[in-house]
Amino acid sequence: MNTTIRKFGLLFLLTLAIGFTQSCKNKEPSVVKVFVRNQSNQLVSGAKVIIVGDVTSNPATIAYVDTVITNQSGFAYFNVEPHYDLGDKDYEVAYFDIIVQTTAFSGAGNIRSRIHTTAVETVYIQ
Repeated sequence: MNTTIRKFGLLFLLTLAIGFTQSCKNKEPSVVKVFVRNQSNQLVSGAKVIIVGDVTSNPATIAYVDTVITNQSGFAYFNVEPHYDLGDKDYEVAYFDIIVQTTAFSGAGNIRSRIHTTAVETVYIQ
């Protein structure tokens, strides 16, 4: 009887410990959203959006390049979680240059991103 209570107590503590370690992990994604607008302030779908890690920033950003086409709502959605996985545990901020291209127009901008947050920027094309 006493060993049964000990086994259940140990099992309970082990389950509790696993639960605590899993609850401490931040499950929020690291995302960059780039809205593209034309000269008339209309959202543009089908534009090519490129983000490039700014390696000359302070603090330095790890080299990174990704390309996405804007959706019907006129924005490009970048999951930058793999970028943050490349850094060490203290790597929490990244700076990206943004390049936008359509068949007739282009634009540029930059954005600051933090781990486990959504960063939003609007780029106007001309």
